[in-house]
Amino acid sequence: MIQSPAAEAARRRTFAIISHPDAGKTTLTETLLLSGGAIRAAGQVRARGENRRTRSDWMKIERERGISVSASVMTFDHQGLMFNLLDTPGHEDFSEDTYRTLTAADAAVMVLDAAKGIEPQTLKLFEVCRLRDIPIVTFINKMDREAQDPLELLDEIASKLVLNPAPLFWPAGSGGRFKGMLDLRSRLFQPFERSAVEREQAGHPSPVPGDGAAMDAYLTPEERDELLESVELVQGASPAFDPQSFLEGHMTPVFFGSALRRFGVEQLLDGLGAYAPPPRPVAALRADVETHVAPGDPEVSGFV
Repeated sequence: MIQSPAAEAARRRTFAIISHPDAGKTTLTETLLLSGGAIRAAGQVRARGENRRTRSDWMKIERERGISVSASVMTFDHQGLMFNLLDTPGHEDFSEDTYRTLTAADAAVMVLDAAKGIEPQTLKLFEVCRLRDIPIVTFINKMDREAQDPLELLDEIASKLVLNPAPLFWPAGSGGRFKGMLDLRSRLFQPFERSAVEREQAGHPSPVPGDGAAMDAYLTPEERDELLESVELVQGASPAFDPQSFLEGHMTPVFFGSALRRFGVEQLLDGLGAYAPPPRPVAALRADVETHVAPGDPEVSGFV
């Protein structure tokens, strides 16, 4: 069934991924494509052979150096929505391409290394997003490695970016002690499965109630108490997520996970579908008269 241009535009979510080099941007891109059903196997930047063949880094220099040097766009359907994923160069030598690409984004996913927090290139790209009023979704990556305290990471986002972080999930430990995360809205605990073999065969275990004995299969009593205490602390210190404040650029929803282990990425994709905006009217000049180009306009238009 052919939809009208306005209806088709309403189901689109066009977002860019911004980060400092080596924060896991390309790995997250591959895992999002896998979660969205666009590919059957995710490539890995640091892998060998066929496993290294990432879809976003297709140029020879990108595969040799393990970095993104050009922008690329990948499109996939997921749960009735069409996602346009804009992969941007992370290295500062190729940042001009990133700045151009952000003009086409309606939202951005800011990827942070859990051990390093906000790094210089992340800060530069965030400022570009702020100038263009692009709402930001935060994904704190590499939780399966040793990481900073999550509360310190939230403080860094608030102080360096002047952006209110609103975590939607909360991690249980990090590194070797990382056991999963608690959904702060549904109070369901999503266990983390470290074994790649078991994860490939059955995926991550199903969520379990986060306030009962079901968590005992995954957390020791001490770990459970530590998780619930930290959740109580962060909910008392952080504002509740407000979608309108997010769209206005004042707040960022925060997700945790491991792109390499494919953990937390489906939750991020669901969050993008629920909260990221569809295309919006854009200011333009038509015959020297100020006007707006609406997403549903039948005429083709472009930004030069």
